[in-house]
Amino acid sequence: MLLGKHFRKYYLKYALYFIIGIGVLIYVDWIQLDIPKLVGGIIDTLKSDTPDTQAIKDSILQIAILAGLITLGRFLWRYTIFGASRRIEYNLRNAMFVHATKLSQSYYSQEKVGGLMAYFINDLEAVRQVYGPGILTLVDGLMLGSFALYRMASLNARLTLYAAIPMLILGVMLGIARKSIASIFKKRQESFEQLSDFTQENFSGISVIKAFVRETKEAIFFNKRNTDLYNKNMVFVKFIITVNIAISLALNLIILLIIMYGSFLVLRTDGTGLTTGQLTEYISYFFTLIWPVMAISRFIQIQSQAKASAIRIDKFLNSEVEIKDSAEAVDIEDLKGSISVKNLTFQYPDGEEPVLKNVSFDIKAGEMVGILGRTGSGKSSLVDLLLRIYNLDEDSVFIGDHDIMKLTLKSVRQTIGYVPQDNFLFSDTITNNIGFAYEVPDENAIRESARLADVYENVMEFKEQFNTILGERGVTVSGGQKQRISIARALAKNPEILILDDSVSAVDTKTEDAIINNLHKVRKGKTTIFIAHRISTVKKMDKIILLDQGRISAIGSHATLMKASALYQDMVKRQTLENLVQGGDNHEGL
Repeated sequence: MLLGKHFRKYYLKYALYFIIGIGVLIYVDWIQLDIPKLVGGIIDTLKSDTPDTQAIKDSILQIAILAGLITLGRFLWRYTIFGASRRIEYNLRNAMFVHATKLSQSYYSQEKVGGLMAYFINDLEAVRQVYGPGILTLVDGLMLGSFALYRMASLNARLTLYAAIPMLILGVMLGIARKSIASIFKKRQESFEQLSDFTQENFSGISVIKAFVRETKEAIFFNKRNTDLYNKNMVFVKFIITVNIAISLALNLIILLIIMYGSFLVLRTDGTGLTTGQLTEYISYFFTLIWPVMAISRFIQIQSQAKASAIRIDKFLNSEVEIKDSAEAVDIEDLKGSISVKNLTFQYPDGEEPVLKNVSFDIKAGEMVGILGRTGSGKSSLVDLLLRIYNLDEDSVFIGDHDIMKLTLKSVRQTIGYVPQDNFLFSDTITNNIGFAYEVPDENAIRESARLADVYENVMEFKEQFNTILGERGVTVSGGQKQRISIARALAKNPEILILDDSVSAVDTKTEDAIINNLHKVRKGKTTIFIAHRISTVKKMDKIILLDQGRISAIGSHATLMKASALYQDMVKRQTLENLVQGGDNHEGL
């Protein structure tokens, strides 16, 4: 059975289900063995010179009653034991998902989605099996087998001893095979994980595959992985079949032994043999004993598979949650929108040098601020720290006069509305995407947010309008529409701090101006931060923070930086020339 810390608690949690189910199962195992005895009695009665008709009728009635009790009992143990296994699967899946949402970015940068999905599908199913069919086969095999052997020994101890010796040898062989089953199953699961990850990655990047005409090559690579999984599945199945054939062969040899020796006992006339009815009863007990042997074999297979999967799930659930509330963290619902960064230096856990170096600045509540810099200057890293995606030193970042490391994650993230660079959208309606922050989306707020993000007219052109189902990751809308729907989603939250990470790069300058002007109108008194590459995005901001190679290069308005910052002047000049070369019509505003 599974006794790891993440699994054993469920035996206690669902103890009542297991106690009732196992109790009923044992009762059914005992009473079902009365049927061979009654049948044997009927045979002996029929062989007598004056058969007792009433005794035969009574026996048949008893068999009918037993059949009814067995049917009811089987329903009850299925409902309790199998029901408990489904509940455990449900609880485990929830626990795994909750844990997955707590893991840091660094974990997901090392683990692939396909591998994680294997935990939630194949591995979880293998673990469920040990709580349902596993407990059934173990208890049923041991108890029914013991009861059958007891009744067989009561009829003829010597014949039972002869039959038990090869059964014991068979049990030892099954125990030896257990480790091999676990090893083969683990390799099979790892191959499934690799295939799942490859498939998921290809489906997500299907447009790139088509653009580079890689369909045939990817199909070849898929075939290799699929063949590997097929081969490992076949090795596993062949091994299981071999074990089952060995069991069947051994059982058939034992049956032959029983029939031969039992026939000899029937022919004995010294009173020490068996009657025809007793031999029939004995053979019935042995046929009943076949299931316990097969059940123990099945349990070994289930246990071996579940153990391999439990190790993988246990490793996942034991993954350290790096980003979490500190012991002294406080939950503040009405955080103000001011931000203060003091001597912030940050290096990624797997990095070789800091990406932010001695960064200091202040943003007042209600200010609209632009953060500008070349690629790799540390802009997105700064946003990640404001969102507590990574841990940082205490007393380096403050929101509303509170150290971010002494606030709960919930407090920080509820205060901030975030529009990420990748503009991730869910495969759901536009309404549910924009109203993602709420349990029940407000239609009026959603439509107003869409207007402010300048995407309302586009949505109304769709056949289903706001009920339009977006494809996976929003594949059914353009890049600019994805950005604007993402902006609308953040605006619908109406946060104290709104962060837009390069979120208007896919729209034209006219749409960009419309969005920024709308934000100026509706964001009064609330902080708005634009992370950008384009000067046109930040030139109307109250303040611009210019980053260069992880350091603050300059802080000021567009006019101030045009006079005081050579780097800013160079960026303006380069972008103006780039617009001229490309025939841009908005360069004069730079």
